[in-house]
Amino acid sequence: MTYNFDEIVPRRGTDSLKWDAANDPAMLPLWVADMDFRAAPFIIEALQRRLDHGIFGYVQVPEAYYLSVINWFSRRHGWSMKREHMLYTTGVIPAIAAILQSITQPGDRVLLQTPVYNCFYSCLRNAGNVLVESPLICRDCRFEPDFDDFERQIVYNDVKVFLLCNPHNPVGRVWTPEELRRMGDICMKHDVFVISDEIHNELVMPGYRYTPFASLRPEYAPHCAVCTSVSKSFNIAGLQIANITIADNAVRRRVDRRININETCDVNPFGIDALQAAYTPEGEEWLRQLMEYIHGNYQLLCSFLEQYLPQVRVTRMEGTYLAWVDCAAIAPSSQNLSLLLRERAHVWFTPGTEYSPSGSSYLRINLACPRSLLTKALQQVCEAVC
Repeated sequence: MTYNFDEIVPRRGTDSLKWDAANDPAMLPLWVADMDFRAAPFIIEALQRRLDHGIFGYVQVPEAYYLSVINWFSRRHGWSMKREHMLYTTGVIPAIAAILQSITQPGDRVLLQTPVYNCFYSCLRNAGNVLVESPLICRDCRFEPDFDDFERQIVYNDVKVFLLCNPHNPVGRVWTPEELRRMGDICMKHDVFVISDEIHNELVMPGYRYTPFASLRPEYAPHCAVCTSVSKSFNIAGLQIANITIADNAVRRRVDRRININETCDVNPFGIDALQAAYTPEGEEWLRQLMEYIHGNYQLLCSFLEQYLPQVRVTRMEGTYLAWVDCAAIAPSSQNLSLLLRERAHVWFTPGTEYSPSGSSYLRINLACPRSLLTKALQQVCEAVC
């Protein structure tokens, strides 16, 4: 089946955070990370069956749900997950919060590779943790870990936890197995627990491959927690479902208890059904076509900027649907540039300062939209700043 990602689905006036937050009927929002594509038809059909039943009470998560997750990751990513290692909750950020609150004490230091997803910072604050940064290095429009600094920060600051973003938001890296092993080996050497946010795992550009952190070495499994979700890849974040895989029994029990303390243990029945519908061969084909389309949008962005704003540099996008664009040559502050574009061009990008002060010259651009919308937004940007 061929899926139509060119379809314009009107979202304004639907209480959409992405479309209605600006209170501007002319705004083209390419900021928050959800897609402007309708959910896959097989997911909608599964939700319709639940809707037609007409009763939406409390549910128990069936064994078929766990098998769907296990089979999907085994088939696509070569990761042999175990049913007894899995927990479910309402989202990846609630999952990370529960893990940090379970395995750290206030004042414990947690390492982030910055710039990184802004909600990581609030997770640390809410757990009373102290942020330690190891900034990523940009070489030829591609970000890389600074492994010497990574280990130095761990040793000097007595880091307890490394919070990994794999693939990385916002710099768009799909970490190679070699990079992940170097991170993992350093963490094992210094007894650092790894929490891996892998919510973008299926959003990988042609020619790249996602690697689950826990699949790399058997000795990593007892020292990590991997957080995954169907939500980002299939554009169903509002259904609120995510999974945590933890091999260590004692850690898993503590996290399970914290999920209950935080009251994030009751999940949405629509999320359960949606995951089982998504994690099928039909879901794989939908994803293949989706990523081909988003890759086309990325190529459009690069060619447009090369023609009209050649001084702007686009980071190589290996994964996610979020372009990371260095605008230092046209504006010293992405915060000011973002505001200017909202006012003059009626286009909303996210300023890089949301992810770290080191992102002060960058904009994050959501490319998961129909190509005609992206083209219009770029044209309006060019009229405002060219």
